[in-house]
Amino acid sequence: MVDGVAQGGSAGVYARARRRMVEAIRRSVGDERVLAALASVPRHLFVDEALRGRAYEACSLPIGHGQTISHPLTVARMSEALELRGHERVLEVGTGSGYQTAVLARLCANVYTVERIAALAARARRLLEGLGIYNAAVQVGDGSIGWRDEAPFDAIIVTAGSPSPPRPLLAQLRSGGRLVVPVGRGEDQALVRLRLEGGRIHQDVLSDCRFVPLVGRFGHAGGGRSGGRG
Repeated sequence: MVDGVAQGGSAGVYARARRRMVEAIRRSVGDERVLAALASVPRHLFVDEALRGRAYEACSLPIGHGQTISHPLTVARMSEALELRGHERVLEVGTGSGYQTAVLARLCANVYTVERIAALAARARRLLEGLGIYNAAVQVGDGSIGWRDEAPFDAIIVTAGSPSPPRPLLAQLRSGGRLVVPVGRGEDQALVRLRLEGGRIHQDVLSDCRFVPLVGRFGHAGGGRSGGRG
């Protein structure tokens, strides 16, 4: 088991903390499917055991390798921005802990997630399998170039900041598809949604944000730390 008895009788404590987290997020996010997904994923399993008591707090937390698990509200807002209805094929760039992956897996048909750090990818894969999540495929590689063999995608989410939306990801969007990505450098970032319609890209700025930098051929290696990964 990954919850309940395996957690030494703490399942009830975590469940109550999770409900409180979701109710707090409800003030800012109205998509009931997203809220239900957050309510069903045990976030405490995606952080180190020493930090599990803080898993449902309104903050990001370290997951090792200089990376973080995103603030719960950030996960909710990015998931909502993808406008998923259940049938979609979604690409996630930056698996991180696998938490965002697990949430997406509750919201769409298939998730394809790419992580450049092999140890994080392996841990996320184990967690997802332990939770019985089998509609998520994890690949180690450069997420900034996407996953060409599985393209096109109905939606793409990038959980790290880039100076501009990576061109290969835009090329892997299906017509009508959405790309949600933090754009900017260092602390000067904005969460944007790009929608492909009629061969043209339409952009909406959703909010300010702070994410670790996207590293890869079409990302960058500089910038400040904070904000999030999956």
